[in-house]
Amino acid sequence: MCSGVSEVLSSVVKDVDQAVSRNINGAQLLHELLSAPWLCALLKIYECLLKFQRLTPSPVLPYAAGLSHEVSPARELCSLLSSPHIQGATIRKDEATGDIYIARVIHGGLADRSALLHPGDLLVEVNGNPVVGLEPEQVIHILANSQGTILFKVIPNPSQASNSQTLVCMRAMVDYCPLQDSSIPCPDAGMAFSRGDLLQVVDQSDGQWWQARKLPCATSCAGLIPSASMLKSKQREQWWCQPLQCSLTSPAGFRRSFRVWKRTSYRKRRQSCTTCSPNTNALSTPYEEVVLYQRPPQENHRLIILVGASGVGVNELRKRLIKLNPSTFQGPVPHTTRSIRAGEQNGREYHFVTKELFEYMVCNHRFVEYGESKGQLYGISTDAIDEVLKRGRMCIIDAEPHSIQLLRTKKFKPYVIFIKPPKRETKQKNEYFAELEETSKLIEAKYKQFFDSVLVNDDLQDACIELCSIIQQAQDEPQWIPVSWGRAED
Repeated sequence: MCSGVSEVLSSVVKDVDQAVSRNINGAQLLHELLSAPWLCALLKIYECLLKFQRLTPSPVLPYAAGLSHEVSPARELCSLLSSPHIQGATIRKDEATGDIYIARVIHGGLADRSALLHPGDLLVEVNGNPVVGLEPEQVIHILANSQGTILFKVIPNPSQASNSQTLVCMRAMVDYCPLQDSSIPCPDAGMAFSRGDLLQVVDQSDGQWWQARKLPCATSCAGLIPSASMLKSKQREQWWCQPLQCSLTSPAGFRRSFRVWKRTSYRKRRQSCTTCSPNTNALSTPYEEVVLYQRPPQENHRLIILVGASGVGVNELRKRLIKLNPSTFQGPVPHTTRSIRAGEQNGREYHFVTKELFEYMVCNHRFVEYGESKGQLYGISTDAIDEVLKRGRMCIIDAEPHSIQLLRTKKFKPYVIFIKPPKRETKQKNEYFAELEETSKLIEAKYKQFFDSVLVNDDLQDACIELCSIIQQAQDEPQWIPVSWGRAED
């Protein structure tokens, strides 16, 4: 068959086309077969292979002859080197036998795409040099000093595991840097990530080191990350080495939603419901499995939580949003132990309750935040939030960062928006703005794994418009949520 088979096929199709026009029996079927796209593509590939065979001579390797005699199941692997290590693969040594094995093949790397290397394959020789008994560092040194084509003699692993693993998406709840981890097998193959990053885990076969890619760029080569159990162990070691810190929170943080009270009243009493919450753990989960969630029309709207440093304009944004469209947006009605006043209505301005009932609700973790002013207790309850959502409204609250975890439930499916202050030139900063900026950085560094979106409040009106757009997307477009929020009730 000549190299111009595509031209020959085209000529044949034209002749058959004439036969079709003359209604010759079977011509139509033959025309459809010869015109099939897959056949045209196959012939073009064949032509390319013929052209490549003519222009590219096969390499002559004087030491390749020994491959089929000394080790019958061995195979040769060429050009899988990217100094100073095999591209997309790591090696390990069996201390008992001295054999060198392929430890893992990185998904998306050259070795993986070639399908020539697999975990557990025995590495026998590199360019004719036996590697049995050598240390992995010595093997890498041989590879690094090799020039031109690299030839491996490999005995395939007879019990290769199936590589049909289910892809799992996870949100990183901690920071990780492979260059600062002395336990990682190959720092160059490691992948750094920060709190809040979305990771697509492609391989969990190793109990200590997983392979993952960062989303949304899931087409890139995977990198090594610690498994959940290993990262949890590292967290535990770091936690025990840290000095004991008091769990009490600063009274200056309790603000915004309760601005009906004077600022000085915040100092009298302030409690964080998360300090005694049963969900509070000293060590957080390093990874949180997530799935894409599209809110069905019949479900309640997602709770919208605004978070930011005091003075960044969170409360102003919330109030302006509710005023802009009160039939859509609404805040929860606070609870209080004070007496009802003239013109007030129970359940409108406040839920008026007894002190005993209020304290009972506190003990049962039914308050997001609460405090005391002039001898009376005030608080925002989860029941009040639920009331707004059940009425078909979008509930907007501004909460302290440490309250987020209490609200992260399947019932509320909260969407958390972090409000940041605008950037200012150093010469334009005053003491107040510098403190605001520093507080915002601290909040973001500690809680950004819970943030679904970030909004810079440079101009209140522009920020309000952008906030409306973000909230609409949160309700109507697919968003990443913890997998437990999407599971059906047992």
